Amino acid sequence: MIQHVLGLLTRPDHAWRQIRVDAEESVSRTYLTHTLILAAIPPLCAFIGTTQVGWTIGANPPVMLTLHSALWMSVLSYLAMLVGVGVMASFIHWMARTYDAVPSMARCVAFATYTATPLFIAGLAALYPQMWLAMLIGTAAICYTVFLLFVGVPTIMNIDPDEGFLFSSSILAVGLVVLVAIVAFSVIVWGLGIGPTYVG
Repeated sequence: MIQHVLGLLTRPDHAWRQIRVDAEESVSRTYLTHTLILAAIPPLCAFIGTTQVGWTIGANPPVMLTLHSALWMSVLSYLAMLVGVGVMASFIHWMARTYDAVPSMARCVAFATYTATPLFIAGLAALYPQMWLAMLIGTAAICYTVFLLFVGVPTIMNIDPDEGFLFSSSILAVGLVVLVAIVAFSVIVWGLGIGPTYVG
């Protein structure tokens, strides 16, 4: 997994070809060895950052979450990411028939996970929760994720690059819908009183 992650950051074309060969394992194994580990980076870093470092607004003292509140928010965000990867993989698997591609579900899970790798790694910025840093790293991660998506679809799905562009655009649109759904879910959860509780 680490080899693939480093490859996607340095030589994406070669890494996608290697992932295509290696991704023919079971869905459960792909989820256990890749998705569960990579998706844990942002919530774990956010838990540490919001409880130990805190964020500052202007010249005010740092604002930190209670351990209980940060734990619940981290667990819920972790579950949301796992569900998001599963939904995206299911959509990719379903949509592939339109483009005469027949990837296995395991390959689709691996593709969804590795495409989101820059977003997962960007979660390291949550160790130092500052708005400017989150915006800077988050924007770069989103741009690189979109790049990986458009480069990876033709290789992973073994389809023509022109069809790959259309397929990638469809995946991107669904990804935005999934993101909006996760944000809406967060608002609903906060409305139920499970929002953040601050120290002090």
